Amino acid sequence: MSFFIAEATAQAQTTAAAPQGAGFLNILLLGGLFLFMYFMIIRPQRKRQKEHQSLVDGLAKGDEVVLSSGMVGKITEVDEAYISVQASDNVELKFQKASVHAVLPKGTLKSL
Repeated sequence: MSFFIAEATAQAQTTAAAPQGAGFLNILLLGGLFLFMYFMIIRPQRKRQKEHQSLVDGLAKGDEVVLSSGMVGKITEVDEAYISVQASDNVELKFQKASVHAVLPKGTLKSL
């Protein structure tokens, strides 16, 4: 029986020691994972965020817009943080600027 215990002890000692350079490899893999996350998730999200911010900053009276709720209308008034949208005749609603999803080309509302 002592013969098997000696083999197990010898085997445990050889596998417990990490090979040299394993710490560098782990850091390299972690850095690679971070770069992957940056280029696949963080960078595209920041790009979309900047595009949306420039869209919101460029809103002007008379623009035809689609809101995030799906409502389509024409901007009648622009404040610092809010816009007034004319949804139909005599119906004017107030929304936050951030709720604008897209600006439509002029004349789109008449074709709907």
